[in-house]
Amino acid sequence: MDWRGKNVVVTGGAGFLGSHLCDRLKAEGCEPFVPRSARYDLRYPSGVSEMFLDAGPVDVLFHLAAVVGGIGLNKESPGTLFYENAVMGIQLVEQARLNGVEKFVQVGTVCAYPRAEYKQREEALWSGYPDPTNAPYGLAKKMLLVQLQAYREQYGMNGIYLLPTNLYGPRDNFDLETSHVVPALVRKCVEARERGEDHIVVWGTGKPSRDFLYVEDAAEGLVLAAERYDRPEPLNLGSGQEVRIDALVHYVQGATGFEGGVKWDTSRPDGQPRRVLDSSRAKAAIGWEARTPLLEGLRKTVQWYGEHR
Repeated sequence: MDWRGKNVVVTGGAGFLGSHLCDRLKAEGCEPFVPRSARYDLRYPSGVSEMFLDAGPVDVLFHLAAVVGGIGLNKESPGTLFYENAVMGIQLVEQARLNGVEKFVQVGTVCAYPRAEYKQREEALWSGYPDPTNAPYGLAKKMLLVQLQAYREQYGMNGIYLLPTNLYGPRDNFDLETSHVVPALVRKCVEARERGEDHIVVWGTGKPSRDFLYVEDAAEGLVLAAERYDRPEPLNLGSGQEVRIDALVHYVQGATGFEGGVKWDTSRPDGQPRRVLDSSRAKAAIGWEARTPLLEGLRKTVQWYGEHR
């Protein structure tokens, strides 16, 4: 695909993953249209319609915009997370069909997967109910896979669905009330080091394991999938490296220079015990695999946080 001649829309393009995707597209010679929420409220049909009017004929639409957060936000606002993510995506897919968008790239969530004790292939997506700590969000995003597959069957619409694992990296959300585990740990360790504190408090037991993907690797996967993938089946994007949370804490301590201890708040939920993706389909279908080792990615994340917080 020659991106220089394409009119591309990236919803959520000012956000974490979206900004890195836009950087990648710009490097390919494309200037993506990024709808900002202050001008286009995509939760409402009028906002979606105005976006398409202003963007002009759209060749490729990446839908990354989402209302998202960690376990705390999922526990406090499950209804909001379900409704706003579902209605935003459903309206965008329908309007993309009506406006003749050539390709719709939907970014889903690893939260759509059920609990499992093995590396999850895409076929396992429907093998059970998602973890209760984030099920409403995960199910809202999973419904967009159903919609895209139904629209492909009925209308011939070319929509693909990608499932990135837990992302981290520069420009992440470091707000302790809404952030995910890596930025929360980075901030806690940096601030504890600066205040001379002898420990940090971390939610849960530290026993669960996760698959962490550096954000620039994820952005590369989105672009390659848009170029090379045209099938209805979803596509995992994961690092392939399983890391326990207690080990992650140790790595973040090393990256931030925090030498204090860790107190585990076991009254807080762990979330899903194990969440690791099998990304062999992505390697075979689009030639993609993660390239950034976790320790290198954490170092870059900590450096960015120190320079921009």
